Amino acid sequence: MSVSEGGKRSLLASLALIVALTLVMAMPAAAITNGVPDGDTHDFVGLMVAKDGDGNPLWRCSGTMLSTMVFLTAGHCTEAPAASAEIWFDADVDAGIPGNGYPFDGPYQGTTYTHPDYDPDAFFFRDLGLVVLDAPYSPPSGRFGELPGEDSLDQYATKRGQAKVKFRAVGYGLQKSFPTAASWKTQADRVRYVTDGIKLNQINGGIVGDFSLLLSNNAHTGGTCFGDSGGPNFISGTDIVVGVTSFGLNGNCAGTGGVFRVDREWSLDFINDYL
Repeated sequence: MSVSEGGKRSLLASLALIVALTLVMAMPAAAITNGVPDGDTHDFVGLMVAKDGDGNPLWRCSGTMLSTMVFLTAGHCTEAPAASAEIWFDADVDAGIPGNGYPFDGPYQGTTYTHPDYDPDAFFFRDLGLVVLDAPYSPPSGRFGELPGEDSLDQYATKRGQAKVKFRAVGYGLQKSFPTAASWKTQADRVRYVTDGIKLNQINGGIVGDFSLLLSNNAHTGGTCFGDSGGPNFISGTDIVVGVTSFGLNGNCAGTGGVFRVDREWSLDFINDYL
């Protein structure tokens, strides 16, 4: 079984497996659009390949080290049949192929865990997962993702608040996606990308309820696409992971993107049980 290069599911499969999110259609998100190569800036953000119990590679996602042992990602990245994961922290995982063993034998391995209330048929409600490493990883920068305070994002629920805050997304997913009737084209380098200045479009209501954020994904502010699932969304200028890339509403990664909130009690309790 081969790894999907577009994220957990291939672009075609993602569109075919669309699920209803209130009145809007949502699909698992998978890369950074209109961003720039990250280099070693976020050396605590990694590329993971989930594997089943027999060691077969399933899908790839992004994620963030919160400590030397705990890697934060999305629940749909760790859900069954995933049992373990291989993880790379190179800025350019492509550069070493075939020498780096992708998608097998990553430099770090670990066991996958999914939020206890996760439902694959409604993944967006509790879309949170972890990988606990078998051996510690210490980023050369000494930095790790930081957890937000409980309900700290609620302060941005007003129009003025939304205008004040900006987000930074990091991930290894698609850089471009062009799903048309004539062709299905993607640009999918296994390279860590970053985009900053992303805008907050919706919080506490609408299609995101109290569990997600809706962020802008467009040519002006950049955003996430297929393959970035599980990757961090920081408050710009900080290492505070306020959410993980969760779902998309547009097949060509334009418009808006959903981010599962880490600042809620149900997220923090789950994470802290492993920290």
